[in-house]
Amino acid sequence: MIAFGTLFFVIGLITAGMSISLLANGERAQGKVVSLDWQQSSSGGSGVSRKTRTHNGPVAHPVVEFTAADGKSRTFTSSSGSNPPSYDVGERVEVLYRADSPEDAQINGFASLWLLPLVFGGLGLVAAGIGTGVVVAMRRRS
Repeated sequence: MIAFGTLFFVIGLITAGMSISLLANGERAQGKVVSLDWQQSSSGGSGVSRKTRTHNGPVAHPVVEFTAADGKSRTFTSSSGSNPPSYDVGERVEVLYRADSPEDAQINGFASLWLLPLVFGGLGLVAAGIGTGVVVAMRRRS
């Protein structure tokens, strides 16, 4: 349990570092949500409906178009989705991307940048804490 928790916590730290790096060193551009890509949710995660708290409905991933610094128009589908949709078609969003790989862009939003670090880091801390508590309790008994 401790190893599992530590692994998840490390994954959370790595993904948080990637988000921080993108915020600090990434290029910024204005983008526009051109459509919503509805996908069936494989787990509750970010696809949990705020209204009904059900876990089995489709989630909307915004498809964003932006123009990178090189002048080329690019389109990407956000990895984070929600139901109801977090963004409307036609909505303007800020896009973050690395100059050397603009195809790996992300929306500058809480879910896009911080959901994975918080989920992995939080689960890791809880699992490692429980595992450590069990070990400490067992040592005290013996």
